[in-house]
Amino acid sequence: MTEDEITHLSAALAGRAPGPFHFRDICAGFDEMWIGDKVKAGHAFLNAVRAGRLPGVRDSGRKTGGGRLYLWAPEGASAR
Repeated sequence: MTEDEITHLSAALAGRAPGPFHFRDICAGFDEMWIGDKVKAGHAFLNAVRAGRLPGVRDSGRKTGGGRLYLWAPEGASAR
């Protein structure tokens, strides 16, 4: 995942309330992507989260609603 993509995703997260979310909730144009591109982008996001490139985001370890569930807890806030 490029630094530019990380920047866009970080900006999308900054506008969200703390709590659970799916990658598709913060990825602009996700619904218009081909399925293979969705899978690749989702995996790149998971790798970025695991590498700590998106502070405040952690993998819940669960899949729900058709996708992996992440938790957003910006500094000073707690996820629900």
